[in-house]
Amino acid sequence: MTDVSLLAETAIHQAQKAGADAADVLVVDGTSLSIEVRNGALEAADRSESTDIGLRVLVDGRQASLSISDGSEAAITAMAERAVAMAKEAPQDPSLGLADADQLATDWDIDALDLSDPNDPLSPDALEALAQEADSAALAIDGVSQSLGSGAGLSRTQIFLATSNGFRGGYTRTGTSVSSAAISGEGLSVERDYAFEARVHAADLPSATEIGRLAGERAVARAGAKRPKTGAYPVLFDERVSSSLIGHIIGAMNGSSIVRGSSWLKDHLGQQILPKGLSVTEDPSRPRTSGSRPFDGEGLSVSRRNWIDDGIVSEWILDLGTARKLGRDSTGNASRSVSGPPSPSVGNLSLTQGMQTKEDLLAQMGTGLWVTSMIGSTINPNTGDYSRGISGFWVQNGEVQGPVNEATIAGNLKEFLPTVIPANDARTHLSRVVPSLLVEGLTIAGD
Repeated sequence: MTDVSLLAETAIHQAQKAGADAADVLVVDGTSLSIEVRNGALEAADRSESTDIGLRVLVDGRQASLSISDGSEAAITAMAERAVAMAKEAPQDPSLGLADADQLATDWDIDALDLSDPNDPLSPDALEALAQEADSAALAIDGVSQSLGSGAGLSRTQIFLATSNGFRGGYTRTGTSVSSAAISGEGLSVERDYAFEARVHAADLPSATEIGRLAGERAVARAGAKRPKTGAYPVLFDERVSSSLIGHIIGAMNGSSIVRGSSWLKDHLGQQILPKGLSVTEDPSRPRTSGSRPFDGEGLSVSRRNWIDDGIVSEWILDLGTARKLGRDSTGNASRSVSGPPSPSVGNLSLTQGMQTKEDLLAQMGTGLWVTSMIGSTINPNTGDYSRGISGFWVQNGEVQGPVNEATIAGNLKEFLPTVIPANDARTHLSRVVPSLLVEGLTIAGD
């Protein structure tokens, strides 16, 4: 196994030797394996291994970032020298800089996060068996005409962050997934749908048979889809897609958007944007969850926060750079990849769940649209104007009438988000725990 800490130390040393005032480095060493089958035949088998080193250097208020996939000392030295030369030509920015020493995280409990499966990884044969099981289950559903393919995959990634002012931290993250997609109908009247499950620990996955069966049932339920009526109707966003609405809120609260002034929420700090009683919470310490982490991308401590508290925007999502530009403190939300400098981001999110079931909300909406899939996206970041291509089911007098597709929903986020009514059906193992959401104020463009 690659000694990621040694690579990080080498990069920091060479950056300082080349003339950097400060530097940080992220090393990511990963292995992944995926198997795909279709209609009982092996479609693809892919394995990848990589070690990537991302170095950021700071010179006189200027910065530059470079990354390489060669862990030799000569390559790291060349990267450091080139990064310093590039930084000297970059514009000065007073917001640039590492965290102060007293800001750096010094204590975390990796074992409590349980982000690494201790068991031996599944073999290629075991992954293929899971994919075949899911594919067979999808094809066994009456009405499925063919498989679009089923797959299984796993990954194991070592992550190590180091800074020139003393931070050192690393951890390992694993993941295993099973997916299946199926088609119903023939010729020009085909419909498709899928099911996908992923877990940090392979033992937590539902059975491949269950995943394939769900993909098949969803595809069959879509058979005979038609365009819905044009008009203004209530819309129920299924739990499969509802987290995208919360994602639009979080994106508008991102410090980078606020600094640029390109956010429809830029003047809404401390204001109500969701109904009272609803909060959007980030919890980076949830065990066995893909969005958990022990520290942020700049080495700061992470903590549980209510970004929306009782419906009110409570804080912007900030890293050190955006915090300095706004005259605020970092919220410990820096995210870092090997290909660039830190930027604000969030991990695990949850929206307060409601008291009603999805079926209750379908009955409550009367006549309208139940959205289960969305394609494309037109979101005006400045105004909150919203438009999405959708498919789902038409609801009449609280009863599902049949599948619909080839339609568009449109509205304004600031106008319809205050009408949100959550169901109680969020899947709690996900990184984004958001239930089905019923909203008013959307226009459906169909027939």
